[in-house]
Amino acid sequence: MNIYSKKQRWKLLLAGAAVLIIAASLWYTNSLVKKIAADEREKVQLWAEAIQNKASLVSYTGELFKKIADEERNKIELWAEANKRAATSNDHNDLTFYLDILSRNTTIPVIVIDKNDNIVNNRNFDMQPGIDTAQFLQEQLALMKSSNNQPIDLIYHIPGYTFQQKLYYKDSKIFSELKIVLDDLIESFISEIVINSASVPVIYTDSTQTNIIEYGNLEGGKTGISQTFLEATIAEMRQQNEPIAISINNQTTNYIFYKDSKLLQQLKYYPYFQLLIISLFLLISYYLFSTSRKVEQNQVWVGMAKETAHQLGTPLSSLMAWVEYLKTKNIDENTINELSKDIARLEVITERFSKIGSVPKLELENLNEVINSTLGYIKVRISKKVNITFTAQNNSEIVAKLNPSLFSWVLENLIKNAVDAMKGEGSIHIFVTDQMQFVYIDITDTGSGIPRAKQKTIFEPGYTTKQRGWGLGLSLVKRIIENYHSGKIFVKQSDVKGTTFRIVLNK
Repeated sequence: MNIYSKKQRWKLLLAGAAVLIIAASLWYTNSLVKKIAADEREKVQLWAEAIQNKASLVSYTGELFKKIADEERNKIELWAEANKRAATSNDHNDLTFYLDILSRNTTIPVIVIDKNDNIVNNRNFDMQPGIDTAQFLQEQLALMKSSNNQPIDLIYHIPGYTFQQKLYYKDSKIFSELKIVLDDLIESFISEIVINSASVPVIYTDSTQTNIIEYGNLEGGKTGISQTFLEATIAEMRQQNEPIAISINNQTTNYIFYKDSKLLQQLKYYPYFQLLIISLFLLISYYLFSTSRKVEQNQVWVGMAKETAHQLGTPLSSLMAWVEYLKTKNIDENTINELSKDIARLEVITERFSKIGSVPKLELENLNEVINSTLGYIKVRISKKVNITFTAQNNSEIVAKLNPSLFSWVLENLIKNAVDAMKGEGSIHIFVTDQMQFVYIDITDTGSGIPRAKQKTIFEPGYTTKQRGWGLGLSLVKRIIENYHSGKIFVKQSDVKGTTFRIVLNK
């Protein structure tokens, strides 16, 4: 197994491990969120039950106060009846009994008026020294008329004469103080709904579920919240949870709307945020490691190329000296010419390696001449059973920015690979297309093709199908075209009938 296959396997193993880690992390986080949500839901339910119990207490207190109010009403009606009987009774014993009943009312303030609204009697008012008694009683009468206590009609039947009065009363001082306690209890109950131990957003409405009585724990506090926002929030709360019905004083049923706390809402989205962070971390890590690897590869490429050029320099100089020496001897001229060609070829190779790692000089060159020159050199060095043809669009001269030495190296590598793919027998065709901004060079062979899964990885260092290959030829080709010529190279098409490589150069 070559180094490239091992690297691919390690990539797959690491990717699988990363997926398992992410899945385990998301599963654990999601489980944690569900547990917190269940715990918060339980707290809300406990809080709601406590609110319901307190509402029952408030309702019971309201019922108790209503009974006290009814009891005071009965006392006043009894007092009124005793007042009528005392005014019309001729029996001394009955009169004493009625007066005893009248004297027992020491707590409930009452005012009796005639048909002209003149005050004829009053009882149980604390008259402060120095105040106008008549004005004070008129003020108290006005308050009694505006209260919920209905007046009691007093009809007196005296032989030969009948007249009518009205009795107004208000709550006793004790009952008034108890009502203040009840109002405070209801107010504290509403405050406890809004400022709740569960710390969830709540809205307290009346029986119509539209009129908002109080709210709390909403974004924006108690100010800056519009009615439209509150209504929209109620609709959102209704979708999340059923409202809690609260009955106060057995008269009306109000409702508590609530939704999940802000913390729980944030925790629900935390797994996705965590996935995003992990993904970004993996992408950044991959980018940094990939960049580092490419830098290391570049350093290896440059170091190897420079060292190769340096090592070739010394024997090349010696060979050139030997050729000059042989020219002075009676050596066959053809032999010396062939040696000179090989030395010239070594000079080209040395020049190519010396340019790796440095910025090559790109000039406008006649692409047809560069290709023909390269083909002239390589045709005599490959199998005679391989036919190489070259065609330019409209057979016209095509100019592109390139370095002839490096570009020839690219063509040589591609042609040699094509010869190997065809096993030394077949045809290779080079076709050049001239566009407005780019030049396309298509190199087509009749080999066995490249599998689709390998068409992008063949340019990776170390990838080879040869038993003794290093897997550096196509990697070098890609580096020369993309890094030094700012172009592109890729597999345009490949199947069992052959493969086409496309090179794109800037004009």
